[in-house]
Amino acid sequence: MDEIAPSPGTDPRSSTLAFFGAELRLRRKAAGLTQRELARTLHCAPSLICKIEAAVRAPQEDFAERCDEALGTDGLFSRLWPVMTHNAYPVWFRPFVELEQQAASLEMYGSVLVPGLMQTEGYARALFSAAGRKNVEELVSARMHRQRILEREEPPRVWVVLDEGVLRREIGSSAVMREQLARLIEVAESPPSVVQVVPACAGAHPGLKGAFNILRFADGPDILLQHGFHRDELLGTPEALTEARHAYELLRAVALAPDASVDLIATVMRELKQ
Repeated sequence: MDEIAPSPGTDPRSSTLAFFGAELRLRRKAAGLTQRELARTLHCAPSLICKIEAAVRAPQEDFAERCDEALGTDGLFSRLWPVMTHNAYPVWFRPFVELEQQAASLEMYGSVLVPGLMQTEGYARALFSAAGRKNVEELVSARMHRQRILEREEPPRVWVVLDEGVLRREIGSSAVMREQLARLIEVAESPPSVVQVVPACAGAHPGLKGAFNILRFADGPDILLQHGFHRDELLGTPEALTEARHAYELLRAVALAPDASVDLIATVMRELKQ
């Protein structure tokens, strides 16, 4: 069956993802193409076209670019894509994303979960799904887009400290978790990034208060992102930053050395069931 229509409840006004899907369906039909025919042109599965048109799967940027080329839409989908990604973030989180793009170095501590910049697509999808978010695919796409700062010609310096419990908390499935642990090892082995793990035997430590990020800038004061249950909080007061910097220094001191941390991550990875 070539045509699979979107759900009757898919309203183009409900989200930028829904609008993208509706426009794709409209422009595809105007070009006289079925989903299968467009999929053949774009070198993807027809099911992907179906899911994007139904707003249940977010497109990648290169997909948007290929749609413009195949449908002759003069950059429409390429222009829609960053808007869709930006709108996926909660309003209160958008200032942090902009600051993160400008940071010269990032110091992250994960007490329960792998920090967003280090998450794989499968891990992020499992988290957003478990939280009951309605726009899971938009959020996953936005999170993956954030990670592009690590691929720049001059990426920010990254230092990640994780509680051992983060490695052992199986998110999604064992396969998803193995992929996530492999990603952490990849980051750890890509200078100037550093990954350290605070072992369970360390007992009580300053990180038990919760996860946080410190953003440092080449020109400007540091910023602290403190993670909370309902929303994260951006702080820039000297008192908050002094406390966060001191806590991070202590965490690095009680954590395993980088090489030993990679060994522990690899061990946990091997222990996961196939």
